[in-house]
Amino acid sequence: MKTEYTYNGKTKFIVVTGGVISGLGKGVAAASIGALLSNRLKVIPVKCDGYLNTDPGTMNPTEHGEVYVLDDGGEVDMDFGHYERFLNVVARSDWSLTMGKVFKLILEKERRGDFLGHTVQFIPHVTNVIKEHFYEVANSENADVLLIEIGGTVGDLENQFFIEAARQLSHDVGSENCMFVHLTYVPIPSGVKEQKSKPTQMSVRELNERGIYPDIIIARCEEFLKPHIKEKIGLFCNLPASHVISGVDVKHVYECPLVYDKEGIPEILLKKLRIYAPPKLDRWSSLVDTMNRNDTNPRKVLTVAIGGKYTRLEDSYASIVESLNHVSAHLDVHVDIRWIDTEKLEQNPEEVEKDLQGVDAVIIPGGFGTRGIEGKIVLIQYVREHKIPFLGICYGMQLAVVEFARHVCGMKDAGTMETESPTHHVKDPVIAYLPGQDKIKEMGASMRLGGHDVLITKDSLAEKVYGATEIRERFRHRYEVNPKYVEQLEKGGILFSGKAKNEDIMQIMELPDHPFFMACQFHPELKSSLLKPAPLFLGLLKAADERA
Repeated sequence: MKTEYTYNGKTKFIVVTGGVISGLGKGVAAASIGALLSNRLKVIPVKCDGYLNTDPGTMNPTEHGEVYVLDDGGEVDMDFGHYERFLNVVARSDWSLTMGKVFKLILEKERRGDFLGHTVQFIPHVTNVIKEHFYEVANSENADVLLIEIGGTVGDLENQFFIEAARQLSHDVGSENCMFVHLTYVPIPSGVKEQKSKPTQMSVRELNERGIYPDIIIARCEEFLKPHIKEKIGLFCNLPASHVISGVDVKHVYECPLVYDKEGIPEILLKKLRIYAPPKLDRWSSLVDTMNRNDTNPRKVLTVAIGGKYTRLEDSYASIVESLNHVSAHLDVHVDIRWIDTEKLEQNPEEVEKDLQGVDAVIIPGGFGTRGIEGKIVLIQYVREHKIPFLGICYGMQLAVVEFARHVCGMKDAGTMETESPTHHVKDPVIAYLPGQDKIKEMGASMRLGGHDVLITKDSLAEKVYGATEIRERFRHRYEVNPKYVEQLEKGGILFSGKAKNEDIMQIMELPDHPFFMACQFHPELKSSLLKPAPLFLGLLKAADERA
């Protein structure tokens, strides 16, 4: 059967798989390898996920971690946050490939008659679609390196076609143009206090059974691997001991490229793929040193409270945590995060003073639904009245408007249409549906998504924070500040200092009589990086530092 893809003869492929257990950090490992190469080469990441969702947009954050939103509007896995932060790229939604997308493509092809009457099978048809996608991304982006991360664990039913496609890919392009990196786990059982290599051996054996022999093994462990363990893993897994890398536990994920550099990965890449791209990590290393020093001997500790309903899984707010880490390195401070469950606070609002005792700044992140919102409003009222630096993000901005309308503008029944139901009528909907959003029935990819331009009012705090009067940020929302109430809210004292470029949508609010009370409809955490922190987080912690 004739296939549609073509190899450009230039791109090198690095395929990252995982074994033993999930959650070892394949995304960080892949991004760290890319960071070692991205100084001189164009490294493009592709993430393969085995689930049947088209994308993670409809998943609960406690199910799969946060949903990461790209500039082009794609809702993708949170690993894309690592890719963008480590590789300095603006990722595209077609770099994300789920099995749901693959099956959708297969069925569309079958209905069009693209298979010319052949029986449609997993091999070669599904694997061909996957490989075509790899080549298409590599060609369209003119990539020097295509970094392919296969989600899940070797042996999972869901990812076996991605693994088979990767095996075929290596055969198609030649072993000199494709290498495999396998992330495993070396435990140290408390009873014996000895590094154990057997889980790694079993995982690699399972990968071998699928026709793949890894060129590098990164073994996650709480300490650096002993030389004899590297020798043992190399012996049983058919590779030199020098190709067994210590994926040692680190305080901050940004240490990983530094560890991999010292462990010799750039030399292995040069030898295997014939690519010379010495890493340039001086500035990166300096910022990591600052974070590590402040973890043990801080110049100053700032306590930041994050109020939300997904606090039982911190990955739900991963990019917010990373944004705080970025700023801490630049301000030379240590950030201590205090998680506040707003559902519990909703039941006991009198606990707010206790919850915020000793807090230097408060963040209300994005979210959906009605659970915990009254607890968030309690937090917002307290920080407004007690002049604690505050940042509201997306839903956090909407609820800040609701709080202000209720307690400053006298609209006691102010609320958001998100809580409207047959048993609950919102009398003053200061937060309403965006035009047309109330008629949408399908949940997936139906919100206002992706990058949009924002115009900033001159001489506002927003202009001071950004140093610009026009910015671009990323959005993911269905509701907005109701235009019918904007004039009344502004008379009460709100300054809407950021607005959509070509639409009458309020994007940033601030309170001029407060040291730092800002909220935004977009998600600034999605553009923050170690080398370039998000301005709103930088402004928040500067205000907290001054207050402390």
